[in-house]
Amino acid sequence: MLQKGQIPMKLLYSVTLIIVGLAGFTLLEAHNGTYQWILGRKADLRATLARIGDRGASVSQDTAVRSRVTTDENKSPAATFSGYLATSDGVKIHYLEAGKEKSSGSGHLSSTTSPATTATRRIIALEERHNVPTILFVPGWTMPAWIWQKQIDYFSSDYRVVAMDPRSQGESSKPGKGVFPDTRAKDIKAVVDHLGLAPVVIVAWSLAVTELASYVDQFGTSSLAGVVIVDGTAGGIPPESYQEFLVSLDQTRTDPGEAREKFVRWMFHKPQSEEYIQRLTTASLATPPDFAFELLVVGLEADNRRALAKIDCPTLMVTQKSSSAALFQKMQKSIPGSRWEVFDDAGHALFVDDADRFNLLLKDFLARLR
Repeated sequence: MLQKGQIPMKLLYSVTLIIVGLAGFTLLEAHNGTYQWILGRKADLRATLARIGDRGASVSQDTAVRSRVTTDENKSPAATFSGYLATSDGVKIHYLEAGKEKSSGSGHLSSTTSPATTATRRIIALEERHNVPTILFVPGWTMPAWIWQKQIDYFSSDYRVVAMDPRSQGESSKPGKGVFPDTRAKDIKAVVDHLGLAPVVIVAWSLAVTELASYVDQFGTSSLAGVVIVDGTAGGIPPESYQEFLVSLDQTRTDPGEAREKFVRWMFHKPQSEEYIQRLTTASLATPPDFAFELLVVGLEADNRRALAKIDCPTLMVTQKSSSAALFQKMQKSIPGSRWEVFDDAGHALFVDDADRFNLLLKDFLARLR
């Protein structure tokens, strides 16, 4: 565990060892620019840690701002809200909310919602709030809350649903600090506490999985009705993925536009519209290049797998068929009673590629909690 003001030196050594272990001096030459860049960022990272202080993210209760948007009254998805809350270190966290909660306010159309939504002034009835869990969707690296739109639409008629933009992603503020999983886990806790989501099912995708593990490590499971792990690990990169990871590091730093579009296209196995690809790419680019790079580097160094054994609530793992199968198998064994489903014909964003199957799996999982 890093102490305040410490630079993660293991991170720097890890990158070096991986490069050397991959292909010796030739590969080291190829990625020398990235390694030197990391070394050059030591002072910046140290300053970031100093600014973070205790890296807390408890909510400032007087700074929640909410707007209202809703779907057509004749359609099944419930009204959707676009709101903000502030953490104790001054970061505004943006979230989308839909479903069974009483709310009011003046409306405007959120840029993160589908074009079919229209502004209105109406109250969502408070129904069965304590009889069913709420759902919190947390996206992965540089992705926006609205990537979960198919899940928001599907589940909001029966559940209270929230999707958040992690700090420096989507419409959340871009503070240039908070790359570490423990800070981002505190942001998740802030959303859960401020919106009163407990008991909540947290659905964490990709990079958010290690943040979920940190959440459990710091706060336990008393607020959780269950967890859903979506195509992400709590730490560790398969050796066969090291070279691809380093290439991604290089391009993320040197050509962020091309790197983000390539990443977005890589996430899918099934065709997506060009408009959707470009919209996601634009949303990804909302995360500043330096912060996006540091998130990847920290993702290499962070390892919260030991925290998985602390998960004592119902757990569903959903992954694509990939070379990381051995890691996922170990994760499942670490979480007592967990269930693991593999999508053979879907990409990293499998909840978009095969939304129907994903939604049915999650529906069944939620039904077992009621």
